[in-house]
Amino acid sequence: MVRRAHPERTCVGCRKRAPASELLRIVAVGDEDGHSLRPDPSRSLPGRGANMHPDPACFALAVRRRAFGRALRLTGVPDHGAVAEHVDAPTTTSGQPDRARVASKVGRPT
Repeated sequence: MVRRAHPERTCVGCRKRAPASELLRIVAVGDEDGHSLRPDPSRSLPGRGANMHPDPACFALAVRRRAFGRALRLTGVPDHGAVAEHVDAPTTTSGQPDRARVASKVGRPT
């Protein structure tokens, strides 16, 4: 029986390699103001993707290094608000974000 290798990707924040199943895929979606970043936990959205550990420390490193723009081949600075909410949202035992906690963040000053 032949064992298949699992795909590995590099985190844009900490630059460590990990199995793709452990990383969060981020895609850029174009809108009227430029580009905004969207988390793609199901790994099904079309387009080029950047991979990152779902950890606030890796997210902060990626933002500081402007890694999303390079990884996704974007010009300008993309809006990363949706990814910040996804990474900072606590998860329940089902793996889904706790909706009550996510809704409480709306309208907070940054």
